[in-house]
Amino acid sequence: MTKLEELINELCPDGVEYVPIKEITKFEQPTKYIVKSTNYRDDFNTPVLTAGQTFILGYTNETDGIYNASKEHPVIIFDDFTGAFKWVDFPFKVKSSAMKMISANKDVTTLRYIYHVMGHLNFISSEHKRLWIGIYSAFRVPLPPLSIQSEIVHILDSFTLLTAELTAELTARQKQYAFYRDYLLDFSNEDVTKKIPDIDCSNIEYVRLNEIVVFQNGKAHEQVVDENGKYILVTSKAISTNMKQVRRTNTNLLPLFTNDIVMVMSDLPNGKALAKCLIIDENDKYTLNQRIGCFKNNAVEKVITKYLYYVLNRNKQLLKYDNSVDQTNLRKNDILNIIIPIPPLSVQENIVKILDRFDKLNNDMSEGLPAEIEARKKQYEYYRDTLLSFDDKACSQIVKVERERES
Repeated sequence: MTKLEELINELCPDGVEYVPIKEITKFEQPTKYIVKSTNYRDDFNTPVLTAGQTFILGYTNETDGIYNASKEHPVIIFDDFTGAFKWVDFPFKVKSSAMKMISANKDVTTLRYIYHVMGHLNFISSEHKRLWIGIYSAFRVPLPPLSIQSEIVHILDSFTLLTAELTAELTARQKQYAFYRDYLLDFSNEDVTKKIPDIDCSNIEYVRLNEIVVFQNGKAHEQVVDENGKYILVTSKAISTNMKQVRRTNTNLLPLFTNDIVMVMSDLPNGKALAKCLIIDENDKYTLNQRIGCFKNNAVEKVITKYLYYVLNRNKQLLKYDNSVDQTNLRKNDILNIIIPIPPLSVQENIVKILDRFDKLNNDMSEGLPAEIEARKKQYEYYRDTLLSFDDKACSQIVKVERERES
């Protein structure tokens, strides 16, 4: 008999009480923690947070109004407009008032248990209205005895810890990949010219981007979004998530075709999406949204499209426009005037082969670390949703899952 089985048989053989989440949590408004200046710099000390996907918007040197979270005193930050949330165990400031700081009523629960329960609720809103007080805090959640909460947290944290370790390793590999990509594409580097077969620096041509591409700017589709639409709307979020988070439309204002290269032209300060690119993989499937640029290779006789993609993706000549203060909006001429190195086709082919291997290791969800991370996330979600689904038959179900895990 497992420890969890023993606790359940002893303390809640007939299920558990469900209570509104507001009865076991406390919240604090973010007003005194809002950053005054968005002059973010990487060499400043205090992160500025959002509960959304970006999480760390940048770093500030402000010393007043810091929320002093720590390993011993963590907090959950909650986006009051979307329902997104993050676990934070380090000092921080926040970007806006659209956030709540959530803590636990320690007499009856722990914050880590609340964190797993909030994931189990799986609530995300697209309505632009405050959520915590009017909606979210009224959700009823299971409240077993503290000893059972502790054992459930122990089980679920074993999954999140492994996922965090794998994610950290993947992040390190992605940084290594970005460094090596820039290294391969810098033909002034003597080491590169020695290591790439058949390279001859005298044969490298340097041209402005506008000499080899046809450029198109996207058009606004915001009023014609349809979740059942035929076309995938290419937005900055779609590109930054490699088409994992998309919206759809039935209105194709600007169609995209196979081998078109699309680029994010606007992003938040110190964002990770600015100048990020993707290659379109199919005709009549995508349409271009505003502030997304499209490049059609107009020199296929001397430039491989995949090589051009690697040169353009997060190109340093474009990232220099990020002033770390305001939203960066790349202009058409900023982009089209960057200088593109064009080595012989054989060299381009070699570079593409090398970078394709790196890219697959870092991003392919069917193998390697990305696949392992995805599998661990699904495994965690399975155990979380089962262990937290208490009812009159919950005990036997929880015991069954725990036995499966140990076997």
